Amino acid sequence: MADPFDALETRSADERAADLATRLPAQLARAKSLAGYGASLTDVDPDVVTSVAALATLPVLRKSEIGKAQAAQRPLGGFTTRAPHEFAHVFQSPGPIYEPGGVEPDWWRIGRFLNAAGIGAGDIVQNCFSYHLTPAGMIFENGARAVGATVLPAGVGQTELQVRAAADIGTTAYAGTPDYLKVILDRADQDGVTLSITKAAVGGGALFPSLRQEYADRGIQCLQNYATADLGNIAYESAAMEGMIVDEGVIVEIVRPGTGHPVAPGEVGEVVVTTLNPDYPLIRFSTGDLSAILPGVSPCGRTNTRIKGWMGRADQTTKIKGMFVRPEQVADFVAKHPEITRARVIAGRDGEADVMRVQVETEAGDASAFEKTVAEVMKLRGLVELVAPGSLPNDGKVIDDQRSYE
Repeated sequence: MADPFDALETRSADERAADLATRLPAQLARAKSLAGYGASLTDVDPDVVTSVAALATLPVLRKSEIGKAQAAQRPLGGFTTRAPHEFAHVFQSPGPIYEPGGVEPDWWRIGRFLNAAGIGAGDIVQNCFSYHLTPAGMIFENGARAVGATVLPAGVGQTELQVRAAADIGTTAYAGTPDYLKVILDRADQDGVTLSITKAAVGGGALFPSLRQEYADRGIQCLQNYATADLGNIAYESAAMEGMIVDEGVIVEIVRPGTGHPVAPGEVGEVVVTTLNPDYPLIRFSTGDLSAILPGVSPCGRTNTRIKGWMGRADQTTKIKGMFVRPEQVADFVAKHPEITRARVIAGRDGEADVMRVQVETEAGDASAFEKTVAEVMKLRGLVELVAPGSLPNDGKVIDDQRSYE
């Protein structure tokens, strides 16, 4: 394996359990003192919750609960141990939901992932995650700093300028959504420009096998991680590319959706995460994502639990082009147009890029006004298809992910 980021990655199971027995009660004590948890942890004795099995007896915290708490107590809902003005950043995600951010070394723990991807001192990382309101850009910049890499804060778009910058400064690594790297590479080919990118660290969407292979054929090793704005890094790939290794700063449980009860090893269920970040102690936070535990340890030598990676959503919330589209956003869209009976978002692929279609039941004949509202409400552009009232399936779906993850 490549040199580990730190000694935590190669601990024995007993060492990891002993560390957890100290850190988990301390984290629960912090959470219990916070207004955001209300009465949910009142009867919990932190000193007796020293294992994952004991943790599984506690209630699950859902993102909707954080949203409600934030509406009552702006901006962070009483879930942080620091006041909002004591953080380096406060971000806004769709909902809106607000998340804190720090500039302390590897605050989101992305450095561990970048190190596993072979990115470090001597690399120039073209960071193509957004820096606007949402935290992804700063999350990966923080990680790049932790491994000693230089950052080009490129953000999203202006592909011609991205190519020019990558060539001029000698970018060696890419960070961003899986499909945008292809946009940059294709534009470089079109312009006759040779780039020096040999490493890619991607997230915010599915890395399809065909796209990974295309990058490999170009001499680029592309690895992915699984992170959220609330939790930071949850799990990441190493060069072994056998599942995703759980980050050392979180506890991951796989539970039966809607119940919080752990499933049998290997069974697909909902990912529930407890973070050990003392600034933002989220306890049994429901991601809404599906995954499963892989048996054994990674051939790369890292010893923590592995998961199969992102396997879909426990609810209908779907990530398209790196942005979550939620059922409540579809409802907001319909509410803005009384002439719409029902609507359904369809996530698909066009080549190696995500595409979004919005089927609208209406007797209206002009889709342009609907397209504008889609962009405003869902923060993504999508093709609107007008269909006759009553023609959409009566199956309760408002978001249909038709992409293949095989």
